[in-house]
Amino acid sequence: MKKRSIFLSISLALMILLSACAKPASPTDQAPVAGTDEQVLLVWDQFYRDEESKVIETLNAEFEAAHPGVRIQREVKVLADLQTTVKLALANADGPDVAQVNQGRNDMGALVEAGLLLPLNSYLEKYDWGTVFSTSVASRNSFTEDGKTFGTGNLYGVSPTAEVVGVFYNKDLFKKNGWDIPTTFEGFETLLAEIRAADITPISFGSLDGWNAIHEFSAIQHLLVSLDYINNLTYGVNNVSFDIPENRQAAQILQDWTNAGYFSDGFPGIGYDDSNNLFKAGNGAMTITGSWLAPELMVDTDQEFGFFLLPPYEGKTGMAIGGVGIPFAIRKTSEKHDIAAEYLNWMISPRAAELWAEAGMLPAMALPEGSNIDTKNLFGDTLNAWNTINQGNAVGHYIDWATPTFYDILVAELQKLLGGISTPANFTEAVEADYGAYLQSKSE
Repeated sequence: MKKRSIFLSISLALMILLSACAKPASPTDQAPVAGTDEQVLLVWDQFYRDEESKVIETLNAEFEAAHPGVRIQREVKVLADLQTTVKLALANADGPDVAQVNQGRNDMGALVEAGLLLPLNSYLEKYDWGTVFSTSVASRNSFTEDGKTFGTGNLYGVSPTAEVVGVFYNKDLFKKNGWDIPTTFEGFETLLAEIRAADITPISFGSLDGWNAIHEFSAIQHLLVSLDYINNLTYGVNNVSFDIPENRQAAQILQDWTNAGYFSDGFPGIGYDDSNNLFKAGNGAMTITGSWLAPELMVDTDQEFGFFLLPPYEGKTGMAIGGVGIPFAIRKTSEKHDIAAEYLNWMISPRAAELWAEAGMLPAMALPEGSNIDTKNLFGDTLNAWNTINQGNAVGHYIDWATPTFYDILVAELQKLLGGISTPANFTEAVEADYGAYLQSKSE
């Protein structure tokens, strides 16, 4: 999920003005859909958590109000279910007209290769999305027409939210124990030991779902490698290797944290949402995850939380995992391309940016001028973190996008690493075997 200038069209400004008067209007000049028959737009999304779901429900209701004769039929999926079902659904004539599709070769790339997603280039020009998203951001939702090359070619999705992976911390526990936010990675590791010595869980973490273990490893990795390396690895260019000293070092640190008891007791059997609930209830001083968690930590709790970037090594600069969230895409065989594109445009409108910000979640779009969003809170912490890496050219990648099977191999090998079944060298060698085989297949 970049802070960019956005040039509002007259109609966008009108939309904001009218929405402030509780009379939603379309963010474009498109007229309401004509006809007496109801037009149903089937939309799949993965905004299942309470606060983010409220944003989508509001945007959907306002879209319907601004488009008489159109009804949004919403189906909500958790990400894992979405990933396993969306390809088959998009291949059906009655599949979703709009669906969120995860970036990377294993998801978006495979769907593009199968001819299931509509290229959005014409709508990019029509709605002037180039003023909403930078080229760097758009490249994360782009593939060549054959689905083979990531980061270039056609645009296949637009993302409503931005993301940065960092450290959520319990302000109450920090204040009670006199702990300060560390400014170096060396200081962060010293803090972990102090928290453990106080008989408090340093990092609330559960690896049962698999994917978040990639974030734990990669957050450390991003402090050790260069931006060029992460770009080359993720986009599969310039023949880089995964089996390098920096990745072995990151794996060793992760394994050391495990052996030192820095993660939740029984973490292999704890799911991601359960570990977040434990953290929200005060069980754990910190958790390493993405800014998308902020809305849930701002409601229904007697704890106060903050957020900071995992700090770099002393005297060095570091990156953070970040970018744009899971994008909305359009089924290629849908007969409702234009209204579906209007829906996508609505999802990345200034009105959407305001709603996401009010909910404490980072919008991928710039906030409209004059918005009065409170930033002296947890949302402000995540916004500041995002601005820091964005302005410092330190936005990294979700490395599981790198190959069609990279997610699976990373999850499997990280479970072995965290379980003490393999060594850091075993880990990087096994992952490189998958990555190297993919690069070789691309060259054939």
